[in-house]
Parts: sequence; C-alpha cells; structure tokens
Amino acid sequence: MNEIELAPDLLSVVVAKTLAEEHVADIVEMLDEQDSATIAHILQEMPFERAVEVLDQPELADAAEALALLPDKRAGALLSAMSADRAADVFQEFDEPTRQRLGARMDRQTRSDLRRLLAYPEHSAGSIMTTEFVSVPSNWTVQQTLDHIRRVERSRETVYATYVLDPATKKLVRAVSLRRLISGDPDAPVESVVPAHKPITVTPETDREDVARLITKYDLLSVPVVDPDDHVIGIVTFDDVIDAMIAETTEDVQKLGGMEALDEPYNEIGFVAMIRKRAGWLSILLLGEMLTASAMQFFEAELEKAIVLTLFIPLIMSSGGNSGSQATSLIIRALALREITLKDWWRVALRELPSGLVLGAILGAIGIARIALWQWLGFYDYGPHWMLIAATVGGALLGIVTFGSLMGSMLPFALKRFGFDPASASAPLVATLVDVTGLVIYFGVAALILTGTLL
Repeated sequence: MNEIELAPDLLSVVVAKTLAEEHVADIVEMLDEQDSATIAHILQEMPFERAVEVLDQPELADAAEALALLPDKRAGALLSAMSADRAADVFQEFDEPTRQRLGARMDRQTRSDLRRLLAYPEHSAGSIMTTEFVSVPSNWTVQQTLDHIRRVERSRETVYATYVLDPATKKLVRAVSLRRLISGDPDAPVESVVPAHKPITVTPETDREDVARLITKYDLLSVPVVDPDDHVIGIVTFDDVIDAMIAETTEDVQKLGGMEALDEPYNEIGFVAMIRKRAGWLSILLLGEMLTASAMQFFEAELEKAIVLTLFIPLIMSSGGNSGSQATSLIIRALALREITLKDWWRVALRELPSGLVLGAILGAIGIARIALWQWLGFYDYGPHWMLIAATVGGALLGIVTFGSLMGSMLPFALKRFGFDPASASAPLVATLVDVTGLVIYFGVAALILTGTLL
C-alpha cells in the first residue's frame, strides 16, 4: 500500500475539528463507516493528540490502511506516540514495503519495542502487553513518586499501578496502587505504603487466558510481565485482556458452529475466504453423515419389514445429537476456565454417565407417552404392536442420549490430549458422530424387542 497525496480538503478539516470535540468511542464509530482514504484525510487534519487517542482504540478497524495512506512523517509520528501494544497490532497488518517505509520514520525506542512485541507468540502475555508503565526505585519517597507520575502520565498506558524496583538490580520488589500513594505521607519512603505481599506477575509466554484469570482472581487493573531475572518488561492491562478475550471467545464460538475462525469481521471478509472457512468443515461433516446413509442401508431389511420405525429416526438422531452438543459445550467451557483438566476425564465420565441415563429416561418416557397418546386419541394407528414400538423408541432414546452425553463429554478431552483445540469438538461434529451410532443403537434395540413380531 503506497502513501497518497493528501491535499488539504475543506470538508475534512471541518469534519476533523467537529469530531475532535466528540467522545473518542463516537469518533471511532463514525470513522468505521468511512473508507480508508476518508479516515486518512480526517486523521491528517485532526489535532495530533486526538488522532493518537483515536488510533489507540482497537475498535478502529481500518487503522492500518489509513496510516499507510498518510504522509510518512505524520504516520511515523502517530505510530511512535501510540501505545506500544496497539502500535504493534497495527504494524503487524502492514505489508513489508509499508513496514520498511514507516519503520524508518519511527523513533528508535518505538522500533525496538515493536520488534520485541512482535516476536512473542500469538495469544501470549507478551503479544498483548505494553511497555509503557510507571516504575520508581524503592528508595524514593511518596512525594517523589507522585511527582514522577505527574511528569510521565501522558506517555503511560496507566498510572493506577506503580512498580517499585530495587535501585541496584532493577528487579521488581512491590506494586503499589495510586490510591495508596495519594493517601500516604508525602515524606515517607514509597516502600512504607506498598502491600506486604509480593506482586502478582506473569511471564511473556503466559497464555492470555491465564492472564485474564489472574486479573479476575486478584481484582487487578494490570499485571506486570517479568523476565527470568524479575525485571519488568511490560504490563498487561485490564482493557487489553478484555479485547483479547472477546477475540478468543469469538474464535471459539465460530469453531463451535462447525467452521474455521474468521480472521476479519464478518462484513469485511471476502466471499472466497468465507467459502474456504466454511466449506472444509461442511465437507467433513457430509462425509460423516454418509456413514449414516450406510448404516440405514445395512438395516434396509428391517426398515422394509417395519416401515413404522422410519417415523422416529429424526427424533432419535436429533435427541442424541442434542445431548452430545450439551455435554460438549459444558466441557469445552470448563476446560477453558481451568475448572477441569485432562486428568479429570474419568470424573467427568462418571458424572455424565448417570446424567445421560436420567436424561435418556426422561426423554424415553416422553417418547413412550407421545406414541401412546397418539394411539389412544386416534391421531395415528401404529398397529397391534404399538406398545412394543413405544418400548423400542423409549429404550433407544435411553441408550442414545446416554451415549451422546458420554461421547460429547469425552471428545474435547481426546482432542486436547492430541494437541487440538477442544472448541474443534463442535456441536455439528458431535451430532454427526452420534447420528451414526444412534442408528445402530436404535435398530439394535428394535431387533431385541421386535424380533418375532414386526421383525
């Protein structure tokens, strides 16, 4: 993407000045409705500090495209002034020529920070941290610390937590909140107002989901990221975690729907890319459902003898799939929240087995009652052996729902054990697997109950 000549535009100037007075969230919402060139014109005319504030919002979808269209000097200055983590996210979207072009316009410290942030694995604490935090030596006073915060607050991601370092080794000693500093004696050492416990820390490689759990557990606004020598190299803030977890949850939900996770918002992803993301899983599921057709062919003779059994195939298959999907959703979420681990698989199995039996008994009773009611009211005549048909449906539901619950709960464990994302155990996949086995169970029960009568 090449820089374009952004000539002064009266409309852009007026719009930029008008927007500068609005809330930043409203500005972003309006800009997201414009094309990249329009956004670039507005950012060019907007006051510098306001433009930085707008670009720092993750919700601004076309930030990279707009920056690439700005004059190099303006774009480089904006990237240098943005928060490091946000600048890294935007920089990652540039093509290589644009990275080279704008990278040369950024200051040395920003280039160094971006190289370091972009080197960390995706979904890690290092990939979402910012290097802009407040730290002071432990031999400072409270007043010195507050004066330092006033001087640097505009260039820091947050000032609500200050990290107290050893003056000699620069190792993290404690973390102190702004509230404690404000309420402390100005002439007292800063160490006198810090909590007694050691600060909660993470490493750059820590998964962002684990970071989110720590922030929630300890009610933190930010958590420091430290190297092996306990030097603070960055912080992950609460809002960074929220943005990351929204992306993580969106990815999991899309996988649960039986497709690959989208790399872009729904309205922006191309038609071909959308087909590619969806076609793979649909093809796999179709191949799985072909096994269902094979199973029905295997029981073709039974179907010819007792055509009435076909009436309940959709009911049987959907009940098994539904119970399996329920169990899968519960286990995937429990694994994600670390409520259970791989070693708990047998506990889950022992829990789901009786649950499946009870749920199957409930659905089986409903199925029997439905057949009996239709027979007695004259809605449908199932023949002289209707009670045996009811027993077949009831028994099949008991077996299929139990199997579906067990299968749905164990599949996420199996996928995780072999290194796959448990979310890949999507509801459609479980339903497909249970459909095939459900038919076998259904006709197996029918053979036991109806042999000598209908079969």
